[in-house]
Amino acid sequence: MKYQWILFDADETLFHFDNFAGLKYMFARHGVTFGKTEYDEYQIVNKQLWAEYQNHQISADQLQTRRFKLWGDRLDISPKELNKQFLDSMAAICTTLPGAVELVTYLHENKINMGIITNGFAQLQHIRLERTGFQPYFSPVVISELVGVAKPHSKIFEYASEQMGSPNKNHVLMVGDTLESDILGGKNFGFDTCWLNHHNKEHPQEITPTHQINSLTELLAWLKSLKINNQIP
Repeated sequence: MKYQWILFDADETLFHFDNFAGLKYMFARHGVTFGKTEYDEYQIVNKQLWAEYQNHQISADQLQTRRFKLWGDRLDISPKELNKQFLDSMAAICTTLPGAVELVTYLHENKINMGIITNGFAQLQHIRLERTGFQPYFSPVVISELVGVAKPHSKIFEYASEQMGSPNKNHVLMVGDTLESDILGGKNFGFDTCWLNHHNKEHPQEITPTHQINSLTELLAWLKSLKINNQIP
């Protein structure tokens, strides 16, 4: 038997994460037309804060409030409240990626354990799992905001492993769309990794996944081929 556990990232691995659409949805409630210019302005701040968060330079709370400070000042609304409204909006528009339902169904029917390790935030993750019907199938759900460290830090993978009952690392596969967090973090911890490479990008030599696919449908086909070869139960 090969993989007894498959760990997934959440955003753009199981779920669509269109933050532009979520921001437009949120700001429309405030009478603001949120276009590409406004989005680009937001992303300059947001991307830098995410880099600082993943490098353990700021906390999850600091990220969530600082990214909305400018808009909070403009609308006279607290940045924390805007962040809450944004996550609510993201939950409202949430959909699963193509092939996700079929993949989860197959793994559940074949008694493969599934978990999630995400750098996203608790408010959004739990609602999405509930609304998509995925909640019963994933345990543990490890959220960086609650653990206190983000991928690729080894401590979040260590925490997940403990929650899983410390299985043999050779029997665990980490699936994610981001090389610098999902694949590097999983690889450094000793898990096999599968890169969901949506856009056919090249990976740097220092971050080489065990396997790579372009879609969840392709991942399902690969896992089925492993079963045929008796590499998973």
